[in-house]
Amino acid sequence: MSKSMLNMYISFAGIIFMFLSIGLILLSRHKLKGILSGITAFLAYIFMIVAGLIIFYIVFSGPTS
Repeated sequence: MSKSMLNMYISFAGIIFMFLSIGLILLSRHKLKGILSGITAFLAYIFMIVAGLIIFYIVFSGPTS
């Protein structure tokens, strides 16, 4: 597998983590209550941080040959 394909799959993981974080934040704010809401929001923010780090890595790693 080439480096370009690997970067593509890593960026897909970042995009999926971002969508998961959006869905979990909406779920925790509007549907859940109590401690379950807090746990879900915590997981959502962890997913968002990881997605941001992945996108940061992909963007600043530059073009591949």
